[in-house]
Amino acid sequence: MTSSTRLPRVRASELVGRGWLNTGGRDVALADLRGKVVVLDFWTFCCVNCLHVLDELRELEEGHRDELVIVGVHSPKFAHEADPDALAAAVERYEVRHPVLDDPELVTWGAYTARAWPTLVVVDPEGYVVAQMAGEGHASAIEAIVEELVAEHDAKGTLHRGDGPYVPPEPTPSTLRFPAKAVVLPSGNLLVADAGHHSLAELGPDGETLVRRIGSGERGLADARGSADEARFSEPNGLCLVPDELRPTLGYDVLVADTVNHALRGVDLATGRVRTVAGTGEQFMVGGQENVVGTTDAFDPGATLPAASVRLSSPWDVAWSPRLGAFVVAMAGNHTLWVFDPLALEGHGSLRLLAGTMNEGLEDGPGAQAWFAQPSGLAAAAGPDAGDALWLADAETSALRRVVPDDDGTVTVSTAVGQGLFDFGHRDGAAADALLQHPLGVASLPDGSVVVADTYNGALRRYDPATQQVTTLATGLAEPSDVLVETAVGPSTGSGQARLLVVESAAHRLTRVALSADVAGQVLDGGAHRTARPATEVAPGELRLDVPFVPAPGQKLDDRWGPSTELRVSATPPELLLDGAGDGVELDRVLVLDPDVAEGVLHVTAKAASCDVVPLGPDGEPDPEVFPACHLAQQDWGVPVRVTPDGDASLTLPLRG
Repeated sequence: MTSSTRLPRVRASELVGRGWLNTGGRDVALADLRGKVVVLDFWTFCCVNCLHVLDELRELEEGHRDELVIVGVHSPKFAHEADPDALAAAVERYEVRHPVLDDPELVTWGAYTARAWPTLVVVDPEGYVVAQMAGEGHASAIEAIVEELVAEHDAKGTLHRGDGPYVPPEPTPSTLRFPAKAVVLPSGNLLVADAGHHSLAELGPDGETLVRRIGSGERGLADARGSADEARFSEPNGLCLVPDELRPTLGYDVLVADTVNHALRGVDLATGRVRTVAGTGEQFMVGGQENVVGTTDAFDPGATLPAASVRLSSPWDVAWSPRLGAFVVAMAGNHTLWVFDPLALEGHGSLRLLAGTMNEGLEDGPGAQAWFAQPSGLAAAAGPDAGDALWLADAETSALRRVVPDDDGTVTVSTAVGQGLFDFGHRDGAAADALLQHPLGVASLPDGSVVVADTYNGALRRYDPATQQVTTLATGLAEPSDVLVETAVGPSTGSGQARLLVVESAAHRLTRVALSADVAGQVLDGGAHRTARPATEVAPGELRLDVPFVPAPGQKLDDRWGPSTELRVSATPPELLLDGAGDGVELDRVLVLDPDVAEGVLHVTAKAASCDVVPLGPDGEPDPEVFPACHLAQQDWGVPVRVTPDGDASLTLPLRG
């Protein structure tokens, strides 16, 4: 890090919140961290980009425990995330191994002028802020900064080596640990994606008796050619039974979305053998990246690609589509849907982008134009008018969406319930007004209605396409992340009873919920919410937007495949922006705000691609034996603004500083 990339010397603000986790009950002050390099990670546990950052920082954290302290500052987006018990569960679920400050009122968030999840702030051993950056993909930059600060302050005598304030919690043994999804096997047993144990658990029909475990239980990516306990997973989520007619050909019975490994895995139930059928184990990064092994071109969204050569990004669920003759993959990490055809390319399998632009939001229409936000649950539609549609739980927009395949292999996307990235709640009634809160699972009832695992409301909700009404079937559940229909609904059931099997993730169990004969549910109104963040006061008229980006030490902007930067701006309501909306390649822009619109949200998406600088060889030319690694900084901001005469005439959103 050169002096030109450093921020002006500003004292770090004190860490203020409701309490601390992973410290053995102690509060932590900045003075306690003096002598350490400190990285503040502003996160919220609903955000897949924040989860990516947790994984990016693991190696850095382990390699520099003597000199570095990472402090998670949890500043919640959703109401559920402000619950201290929910936060404690999330810290355990995602194996966070550093102190975490609970900041439900966004006090520390505001003190550091954070405007996006995730935001990283680096504080030097003398207590000064030296860097701030938003988004994911900054691991190499952070490591370079940490190494330079360690060397500098070691030489100055201001570096303190030794243990930090982290105190690991006591583990609680249980059969399941944060289970994610489940399927009913042909045998009647249940197969559960046991995410917290990094394995698959086969349970008896009672949903409690452990029959066997597939996977060693250690986080990792390893196939099993011999016995089931050789395999390693990393927070597996989605499960889908392979159609009967394909199982002999493919050699596996269940397809698994192995989320943190960025891979799809095939499981042979007879032997317990596991093999990777799609993905390289590395994360897909948008812009300036070699996302397909063996290519030097930018990724073509229309291409059909060898499945084993493509980087995936947090696949969260999978479902079979008869119309497409392939599996649809909910790719939460880059807000898209993909198609995995296991028979294509002479049986090696192919992948292609099905829907989504990789921008985060709620936009309907043809798949190539649709926007998603962490698509997390898929289920085939049922009922007389189902066709070949799929229902989709789109978590970050708190939405239920419908995906309809067309004859040409494309899809059309529409929204049944949901209003956008920052609107959520528990409200039943007309679908146009109904609200969910970060749903992760869906299931179809035979009458054509849909059950939604409304995760952050702790509820099961029902949407009826015939009446376009939303009702509540059950409440009081602990983060339900999936739901299965166990018995048919209708006169054939005799007593009119049916059951749903619910994966209660935060309670580490499966729970059965009975349905009444009419399956209608009740109408509840728990209120509407918007993500509450302090509004930035801005002046009417011209507003200069600046997204500063400086490549990390040893890197340069990567323009090998076109412009290395991209900036997209829009507003809610659209009338807020008189000028400046749209796409461009410069990371600064003059916006014009309408003085008659008092408040709104500016939506800003920025991307910057960089690559390692290749050293020069003896001939003064770049060394041909050295291949530069690619890096991407990317972030979506939703900045609440209030237009006032005394407001600022500029807005700075650091992508990297």
